[in-house]
Amino acid sequence: MKTIIYVHPWDGSFNHAILESVKKKFDQKHEDYQVIDLYKDQFNPTFSAEELSMFNAGDTPYLKVKEYQKMIKDSSELVFIFPIWWFYLPGILKGFFDKVMLKKFAYQVDEQGTWTGLLTNIKKVTVITTASMTKDILKASGDPIQGLFINGTLGSVGITPDKVNWLHFGNVETASPEEHTAFLEKILD
Repeated sequence: MKTIIYVHPWDGSFNHAILESVKKKFDQKHEDYQVIDLYKDQFNPTFSAEELSMFNAGDTPYLKVKEYQKMIKDSSELVFIFPIWWFYLPGILKGFFDKVMLKKFAYQVDEQGTWTGLLTNIKKVTVITTASMTKDILKASGDPIQGLFINGTLGSVGITPDKVNWLHFGNVETASPEEHTAFLEKILD
């Protein structure tokens, strides 16, 4: 099973066009997939006091979080689609990791404080991002996607960087319609 984690509030966005392109390619290949649409689901990325009190035990009071965990556990491939805002992930995606990637589900910590990632069922990840800036500018600014998100966040839950492919569409607001179309056509080829 493939799981698409989609992060954009507007159906008229280029990110939405990317989502539709990815779904179409999976449909054409007769591949099973499911979509986590954080905005459509009205996912709340902030912690409540009750939820935070359960955090260290790796538990949550929210059924939606448990549903997301099951979807990820049943997957061998993840596809993230999101814009880069202020040089990083949208806050709702950060909150998704805070609330869904819990201890005993996504990682374990031993008595010495060493983390072990538990999402070894994930064999492949594609991270598709858009921004008004190019990949070179992002890398020059501290490499927030490859360095922090892929190597750090995904790496800490057991998804090693060699399993991850990052596709980026920069200058999203000024690119020509032909450049947009070319990017959509090459996704997941």
